[in-house]
Amino acid sequence: MSPTPAGFPAELVSALIKAYDVRGLVDEQLTSDFVRATGAAFVEALGLREAGTVVIGHDMRPSSPEFAEAFASGVTAHGVDAVMIGLCSTDGLYYASGRLDVPGAMFTASHNPAAYNGIKLCRAGAAPVGQDSGLSDIAAMLVAGVPGYSGPEGSVSSREMLHEYAAYLVGLVPPLTRRLSVVVDAGNGMAGLTAPVVFEGLPVDVQALYFDLDGSFPNHEANPIDPANLVDLQAAVREAGADLGLAFDGDADRCFVVDERGELVNPSTLTALIATQELRRVPGAPVIHNLITSRAVPEIIAENDGVPVVTRVGHSFIKATMAQTGAVFGGEHSGHFYFRDFWRADSGMLAALHVLSSLSNAPDGTTLSQLLEPYSRYVLSGEINTEVADQAAAIAAVRAHFAGRDVTFSDLDGLTVDGGSWWVNVRPSNTEPLLRLNVEAPTDLEMAALRDEVLGIYR
Repeated sequence: MSPTPAGFPAELVSALIKAYDVRGLVDEQLTSDFVRATGAAFVEALGLREAGTVVIGHDMRPSSPEFAEAFASGVTAHGVDAVMIGLCSTDGLYYASGRLDVPGAMFTASHNPAAYNGIKLCRAGAAPVGQDSGLSDIAAMLVAGVPGYSGPEGSVSSREMLHEYAAYLVGLVPPLTRRLSVVVDAGNGMAGLTAPVVFEGLPVDVQALYFDLDGSFPNHEANPIDPANLVDLQAAVREAGADLGLAFDGDADRCFVVDERGELVNPSTLTALIATQELRRVPGAPVIHNLITSRAVPEIIAENDGVPVVTRVGHSFIKATMAQTGAVFGGEHSGHFYFRDFWRADSGMLAALHVLSSLSNAPDGTTLSQLLEPYSRYVLSGEINTEVADQAAAIAAVRAHFAGRDVTFSDLDGLTVDGGSWWVNVRPSNTEPLLRLNVEAPTDLEMAALRDEVLGIYR
């Protein structure tokens, strides 16, 4: 029998429950009591009793095992069984949710610093749970108090799924032929557990960087979108003369790639490469890209007889559009890559395998930079964040600045100004007083000039 937990302060719930997940400072905000109540609310707010089972995994942060157990306690107290798969990557949890066809919970704070932890939730089949698909209902219940439950409690069991996850991923890409040398930086995160199992038996010689699981991140933050966290990988690739390098974030759902020169590969370029490979397998399929990926991506999709489909930034939008269109693949500028045959979920490891497969099957002597050259056509600024007190006024100022020129405007996500050979997008952050700027143009000089022109409007 489960009593009715008292509600939590609305300010705390609002601070912890973000657009796509639960995340906050351990003990100061996120506690076992809150996690236990969230497990109960997950069952009640989303009506999961009929599903009967929730699969639960966790990363290597010190608080993660305790939180996973607390969540299981909340779930089972409300009549649902919990299957504990232990240490895993977030895409490992998505695999378990898809393979078992049950809802899931992953305990991780992804790329956040060591003081944080959080929960990523999904419905059966790895379907997303965001603000519009359940998180807001969970938040409301946590404030109001979770209803009590008087039926039979669920049970807790354990299951090891790492090896079947690895085998499933490897089976989704063309077999590797030419042997490759690869430096892998796990950042002391979950790729340190998954990479050795995934790469076992493949023609890949791995030089491991920071594979020891350590949620204090003693070497660098597990956030490869920050260039400072790629320095060690880039140096190791150059020193070893490796074919490429792979960098994963803390929960290994994102992958960034550096080529044989140690140069970072733009995620838009990887999106175009993987799209081409997937379209060989499923000709004519739709492929998703968000509106701030390179213009080269939809061009290359169309050139390979695919159907480019643009969507807003954010995994819930990508996954929903994939479901609506039957898209075979989707890519984002942030290093998230989504696959129809992986329950439309994102997997950094599967993206890495596609890159390895493409290079391994290229003609002997082909370097990664040579392989990728046809997929990189324009110059992107990367995302530039500026603190802005009034985001709406700043966006309006950008619109007014370009009004009267030979451009088109789109309001799909923030404001996009399309000048034909170039584009600019400004969009507000969902959680911070930031305006995010992305610019693309044919040359470095044109991109820099546009970037500085727009920044001068609201800085």
